[in-house]
Order: sequence, then structure tokens, then C-alpha cells
Amino acid sequence: MKANGPTAPRPRRDTALRRVAREARPFLRARTGAVLRLAGWSLLEFAQTFLSGYGVARALDDGFLASRPATGLCWLAVAAVAVLPSVLAARGVFGRLADLVEPLRDGLVRRAVSRALGGALGRSGDVSTRSLSQVTHQSEIARDGWAGLVLTLRSFAFTAAGAVTGLLALAPALLLIVLPPLAVGAALFLATLPPMAARQRAYLAADEAYAAHAGELAASVRDIAAAGTAGRTVAESGALAEAQLAASRSLARWSAVRVLALAVCGRFPPLLLLLAAPWLLRNGLTAGALVGALTYLTQALAPAVQALMTMLGTAGGRLVVVLDRFTDAPPPPEDDPPQAVRDSAPPPADGTARPAVPAPAPSARRAPAPVAELHEVTFAYGPRAQPVLDRLSLTIAPGEHLAVVGPSGSGKSTLAAVLAGVEPPTGGAVRWRGRPVRAADATSVRVLLPQHAYVFSGSLRDNLRYLSPDARDREIADAAEAIGLEPLLSRLGSLDADVVPDRLSQGDRQLVALGRAYLAAPPLLILDEATSRLDPAAETRAELACAALPGALVVVAHRLSSARRAGRTLVMDGPRTRCGTPAQLLRSSALYRDLAGLWEPEDADARGGGLVPDAQDAAAVAGRLGTVVTGQDASIGSGDEERGVRSSPPPSPV
Repeated sequence: MKANGPTAPRPRRDTALRRVAREARPFLRARTGAVLRLAGWSLLEFAQTFLSGYGVARALDDGFLASRPATGLCWLAVAAVAVLPSVLAARGVFGRLADLVEPLRDGLVRRAVSRALGGALGRSGDVSTRSLSQVTHQSEIARDGWAGLVLTLRSFAFTAAGAVTGLLALAPALLLIVLPPLAVGAALFLATLPPMAARQRAYLAADEAYAAHAGELAASVRDIAAAGTAGRTVAESGALAEAQLAASRSLARWSAVRVLALAVCGRFPPLLLLLAAPWLLRNGLTAGALVGALTYLTQALAPAVQALMTMLGTAGGRLVVVLDRFTDAPPPPEDDPPQAVRDSAPPPADGTARPAVPAPAPSARRAPAPVAELHEVTFAYGPRAQPVLDRLSLTIAPGEHLAVVGPSGSGKSTLAAVLAGVEPPTGGAVRWRGRPVRAADATSVRVLLPQHAYVFSGSLRDNLRYLSPDARDREIADAAEAIGLEPLLSRLGSLDADVVPDRLSQGDRQLVALGRAYLAAPPLLILDEATSRLDPAAETRAELACAALPGALVVVAHRLSSARRAGRTLVMDGPRTRCGTPAQLLRSSALYRDLAGLWEPEDADARGGGLVPDAQDAAAVAGRLGTVVTGQDASIGSGDEERGVRSSPPPSPV
């Protein structure tokens, strides 16, 4: 049995109009002065509208029809002179309009930028293209729509007030003829607003989806061509374009419904007044009052109603939808909320105190995600070919400097291609920033410089800004100084000098590519023998400049000096790999000792040591960066600190 008692009221549906109205009320309250000044200037338009019809009625009744043409001319002059103050009113209205329009746009831009920054901080640097569309496109739609709506509402309110006041002054019975069709047309028009708002919202959503897709395509053209996915990409673009077209057509169909509402409001009142004219004249309405009423309807009220409905049906509906998208709460970050947010959470409903949540200790805070990871990666150039990489695991931390060395054909360039996402692995997984590699993320995560640098015909400035189009001249000059481009810049004369690739040496081309990568400053920079045509001094300068960037640096080295500059070195000999500091590798890797010119006989370890000049340094740093070679579980460093590189085949027999 149901308990008797008051029924809880149903909560009202939170529509877009209600959400926008909640935001609009405090905005307008803070600008009450601007609204009152706008209304003050609009009173002149009220007077002009009132005198236009009333002056015509008095000119006929008290002047021309009463055989007093001078009086009629005077009333017509009054109606004509009343237009002059309305010209002054227009100037004052536009001056006050900026006080309402510009703060709205500024507030919307600030809100979109805050949303973008909050999303970027909460989602590891992801900035949504929705925020970009709001700052560049939707805020301007809102600004123009709000300005048009203010002007139209102001004009309609004071014009309608002047016309209704004039009709009351002429004959109150006229309102019985005029108001019903206006009310019916307004109701019909208002009934079309919700579906039109929904169609407008769908159109904007389709527009944002297409803009986001186009942005991804612009950043991934080379990856799409390299992966051979042009057909699928064209299909996706076509589907999004069709969705946008369907949304615009649906919006256009609902816009056509407004024609009937406009006809009822704008055309029916004068028609009904003419049909009712014999009855009105028989019941005491004067001819001047009838003509004055027609003047109000055709010259003031009908144009004002039509302008209002047109504005509400087009810009008004779009304005509500756009503003509603700005009222959405910013997306929550993926990580835990900050302490201030947790402290501001409401207490439990039962009134008990909420337990304090202590801030995590510095040691317990999560370490930054690796910029790149290889997990059990295998790669072979054919289904029956021997693997170049065999279950290789490698972790590269942000800011780390890793060198890759080994004899020719050992898989160094293959590793660089797999790490950069150019070659998909045969087995295992490659991750960037903890997420699987995606072509859409390539330009924002890594830059790969091959041995043969890409330089195109154009200015030196354009070549250097190829990966960072917004770089300023000061930044370009700093990059040129850091990398060592001053001699080339001096020969060419300026940044705007034309570059002819065939006239540049291979070393100059590599310097241009290095300067381009330095300007981009990616989270992961991979140099695949990108300094091979530079002399040792120039190579050292360029590598140290790249290592000073905040991102991680991976250098496929052709000189062992590159390995000595790195924090870790990966020694590759086909699927056999070793990783560690130079001092560690001198102890553990015969291949590294061979490459370093410090070859040691095989039985050196059996004699209790061997000819390792840096033995004391190796002992001092042993265990900082471990390397594990599965198969025989030979390791460097303590077992608690093992990390870095694992490879399943047995260790190198040399």
C-alpha cells in the first residue's frame, strides 16, 4: 500500500535554454547600467513609431478630411520630423552595444582557453580541437549573434510598444483585430524553436567532428601515405561530410517552417483589418484612425515582428546552441583530482565528518610515464626471415640520452624505425607515453632524422620552420647558434635566402634537418646516423644541443664518441643486445670493447679481472642501470635494480 503524503515534484528538464539563461542572468545583472543606457536611447525610437501612425491619423481626421489642409500638413510634418531623433538614437545605440557584446566574447574566449589548459594538464598534453573551434569560430558566432539579437530585441520591444500605444490612442477595438493573428503566429514560431535548436546543435557537432578529423589528417598526411590507408581515410572523410550535409539539410527544412509563422504574423493582421474595416467604420472608427492603424501594421509592427522572428529562428537558435556548448563543464582529468577539489567535496548526507585524505608522500607519487617503450618486440623483414629484433624490451624515460651502437647490419636503423612507429613490429608492443603507437600521435611525440636529410627548395626560414610553423625569428636564431648553422647562414646571407638542395653539401643538409628538429623540440628525438656527414666537432656540438632539450634523445651512432656522451648505450649485434653505461659495457660486452679498441682475451674473466682501464669507475656505477640477458640470466647490477633491455637469445659468445 502506498503511503499517503505529498508527492515530490518532478524535476524540470535541464534544457539548453535554461542552462544559457542561468549563465545570462548574472552577466546581465553585472551590466545593468549598459542595459539602461541602451533603453534610454531606444525611447527615441518609441516616440518615432508612435508619432508615425498617430500623425497620419490626425492629419486626415483633423486636417484634410475636415477641410483644414494646413493642420494636416502640420501633423504630417510632426510625423516626418520624428524620424530625425531616431537617427541620433541609432548612433547612441551602437555606442552602447559594445558594452554588452565585447565582454561576452572575451568571457567565452577565456572560458574556452581555460577548458583547453585544464584538459591539457589533465590528459597529458592533449588539447581538444573543440577548444580551438570555440576560440576561433564559435566565439565569433556568439558575438555576432548576441549583437544582432540585442539590436533586434531592442527594436522590436520599443517599436511594438510605440505601435500598441498608438493603436490604443486611436481606438482600443483595433487591438481585437490585430493581436489574435500576432499571438497565433508567435505561438507557431515558438513551437519550431526546440526542434530547430536540436538541429542546430547536431549541425555544430558534425562541424566539430569534421574539423577534428581534418586537423588529424593535416598532421598525418605522410603517415597515411606511408601506411597506404588513403582509401580508408577518404571513406571516413566522406562519411563525416555526409553527416554534416544531412544535419544542414535537416536544419534548412525546419527553417522553412518559419515561413508560415512569418506569414501569419506579418500578413494576416493588415488583411484582417481591411476585412473588418466596414464593421469598424460603422461602429465609430474614423477613416484617419483606420489609415493610422494600417500605417502601424505595415510600416512598424510587421517589419519588427518579421525581423525578430528571423533573428530568433536563425542567429538566435544558433546563439543558444553555441552558448550552451560553452556552459558545459570541462572534462575531468584522468588522474586523481587535486587536493583542493577533494577538500571542497560536500560532506556525507548523514552529517558525519568526512575522513581526511592525506596528500601522497613525494616518494609515493607516480613517476612520469616513459616516453617510449618496447615490450618483447620482434621484427623480421619476411615471414621466413631471421628476426632482426627478437623479443627486445626497452624503456626510454623522459629526458634520457640513449646511444645505439653496433656493426653494420646489426639492426640499429630497424630499431629506430620501429621505435619511431615507421615500421610496425612483427610481434610485441610499442608504446608512446604509455599508449599504443598511433599514426595520429606521431607528429606530436617523435621526430626521426635519417642519414639522408630532407631539404626542400624554398627559404632557409621555411626549411627550419617545417615542423614548427609558428617559430619566431629569435627562436630560429637560437636554434642556429645551438646546432652550428651560423656558417651556412652567413654564406646564404639571411633566413629568407633561397635554398637549392643540390647546391648544399650532405653536412649542410644534416645541419638544416638538425636545426628543424631542435626547433620542434619533440618528446622523443631519434637521430639515425643523422650526423654522419659532420666532422667530430660539429657532431659533438649538435648532439649536445639536442641532448639539452627537455625530451629524450636516441642516437644511432657511427662514432663511439656518441656513446660516451650518452647516459646509456645499447650495443646491438643482431638479436643479441646489451645495455648500460660505457663503464658497465667495458666489463660486460666484448663487442663494445672491440668497438672501443679495448679488446680483451676471452679468458680474462677467468684470471680474475682483465685489462679494463675503467674498472673502478665501472664498479662505482654498476647497478645504476641494469641490463638483463635472458637465457642465462647474466646481469649487471643488483637484481632489485634490473631494468632497461632484455633479449631472449643467449649472450654473445665473443
